[in-house]
Parts: sequence; structure tokens; C-alpha cells
Amino acid sequence: MNVGYCFTGSFCTFDKSITAMKSLVDKGYNVVPIMSYNAYSIDTRFATAKEFRDRIEQLCGNEIICTIDGAEPIGPKHMFDILCVVPCTSNTLAKLANGVNDTPVTMAVKSHLRNNKPVVIGVSTNDALGAAAKNIGTLLNYRCYYFVPMEMDNPCEKPRSLVCDFSKVLGTVECALNGIQYNPIFQ
Repeated sequence: MNVGYCFTGSFCTFDKSITAMKSLVDKGYNVVPIMSYNAYSIDTRFATAKEFRDRIEQLCGNEIICTIDGAEPIGPKHMFDILCVVPCTSNTLAKLANGVNDTPVTMAVKSHLRNNKPVVIGVSTNDALGAAAKNIGTLLNYRCYYFVPMEMDNPCEKPRSLVCDFSKVLGTVECALNGIQYNPIFQ
């Protein structure tokens, strides 16, 4: 099983996402990491970009796809059985919902979808129940998109924020490979 695993800029969730990615590797899946420009290059208070990249490549044993031209062959070469975008920010949600492909991650999704293969979305955004809600709704209605169950991560201080349950990425992937949405989507 070949899995493309995309990271977008929700840096505070990278540790949890790397743990979820490890569950796929431990299951025996060949995981190829893909990173948006920002995820690939921005140093944050959580770690330097290089530290994250090194951890990810060491875990997967594959080089990170980090350019649009590197992501474009994903579909024509049938590189993956499934593609994950975990974490998926509101910016990336908006781009996917509106057909914009101007990052390695959005190009990976566009290219992968040409083969009608599943894409797993792990939402992580402070405005999921605000401006990004319409994009989540749009993607829920598109073919081939499956969502990792999500929940409010801090309802009192961030009343519009949702984050996926990273412990359910593997289960969502296995369901999506069978054309089934892991439920419940909202916890």
C-alpha cells in the first residue's frame, strides 16, 4: 500500500501528525511525505523546519516531495493508493474546495484525484466553524474525500476551532480505501 502523506502549516499539530504517520508506517504502508512550501520551510516555536523534515524523512525512509513539479507526476504515475492531508489548514481547505493548485500539497491532491482515488482530510484550523465551514461542507459533498473525525479542541477560548482526532487517521485511511467514511465525523 502506497500512501502520500501531506503536511500543511498547522505547526502545533505536527507532533501528533507524525505519530499518526508512524501508525501507517508501522502497519507496513510505504509512506511518502509531501509538504506545502510553508510546512517545509518555516521555523516555529515548535521546532525548526529542518528538525521536522529530518524526523519525517527518517520515519518514512522516503524523501519529501516539496515542489509543484515534484507533485505533478503523482496522478500520471499512479504513485499512491491513497493520499492524506493531515493536518489540513483552512487555507488548504479553501484551495481544495475551489480547485486552486498552487502548492505541492494542492497539486498532489489534484494529480491524485485524476485517478478517482481517496483523499483523507485531517482538519486543523481555528476557523473551521467560521469562514472555513463552507469549504468543509463543499469537500464533504465531493467524491473521493474522506474526513478524519474532528472535534473542538478548546471550545471556551477558540469557539470556532476544530482539530482532527489524530489517533483515528489509520482507521480513516482503512475505511476510505473501502469507500467508507469513518464515523462519526464530528465527535
